[in-house]
Amino acid sequence: MKPKINHKRHVLKTLTWRLVGTIDTIIIGWMVSGNAFIGLKVGGVELFTKMVLYYLHERVWYRCKYGVKKKI
Repeated sequence: MKPKINHKRHVLKTLTWRLVGTIDTIIIGWMVSGNAFIGLKVGGVELFTKMVLYYLHERVWYRCKYGVKKKI
C-alpha cells in the first residue's frame, strides 16, 4: 500500500527546489559578471520566468499522451 502524502509536502518541496535553483542562478550570475547585484537581478528575473516556463511545459505534457495507458 502506498503511503498517503499530504499535498502541502509537494508544495513545500516545489518552493524549496525553486529557491535552490534561484540561488544557483544568482551565484552563477555573480561569478560570470563579477557583480553581486547583477547576479541578484538575473536570479530575480529567472525566478519568475522559470515558473511561467514550467507551467507552460506542464500544459504541453498534459496534452501529450505519450506513455499514458488507457484504462480498459
